[in-house]
Amino acid sequence: MISKDEVRHIANLARIGITEKETDKFSRDLSSILDWIAQLDKVDVTGVLPTAHITGMNDVSREDRIVDFANREKIVELFPEGKNGYDKVKSVL
Repeated sequence: MISKDEVRHIANLARIGITEKETDKFSRDLSSILDWIAQLDKVDVTGVLPTAHITGMNDVSREDRIVDFANREKIVELFPEGKNGYDKVKSVL
């Protein structure tokens, strides 16, 4: 069973505040989840190939190459301001 101290530590790592009542609840809930996952260790998977997905699709790769963009001037016109040869936009925080 996951101890209350471990639950508090996890909450601290996640930067969330929890009450003492929540600590008890999460201790039971997380222990229950880990017990359920432990049951998967008992499943016989002999002969079962590892599967990342079931669609059968493969990753498509292409050569990384530089190409000229035809409409660069039209896109540059959309920027609100330029400075020292760079396009300036509002900061996003």
